[in-house]
Amino acid sequence: MGENIGKLVSEREGFKYRFTASGQDHGAIKEQDRLLPIANVGRIMKQILPPNAKISKEAKETMQECVSEFISFVTGEASDKCHKEKRKTVNGDDVCWALATLGFDDYAEPLKRYLHKYRELEGERVNQNKANNNGGYENNNIN
Repeated sequence: MGENIGKLVSEREGFKYRFTASGQDHGAIKEQDRLLPIANVGRIMKQILPPNAKISKEAKETMQECVSEFISFVTGEASDKCHKEKRKTVNGDDVCWALATLGFDDYAEPLKRYLHKYRELEGERVNQNKANNNGGYENNNIN
């Protein structure tokens, strides 16, 4: 897993990423900051397997590299879009767009539906909190 340490790993439209395990290279990203925590990856992997199944350390590390690279790949595409549009914040719509642009339509469409539902529920939650904070009244002004 450490074969990429200190090497140029990814170059996308002028952006260069160097990964390092030590803090020596000031322009580099530490490997621990680049990868998802292996315990989380293992937990996600176990969810799909039968209860008595085992996962090797090598399998977890391989999956850790893959999912981390996938997230970086999609996020980089979304970030490029934002940069071209002179925006600084990547949002869920940008991630959905990046997935579709990169050919992951099977993931983009369900994610769009999830994002839409999430925003609906979040709006309901915010409105509920406002109502609770106002004692159930829209306008607490006393004249």
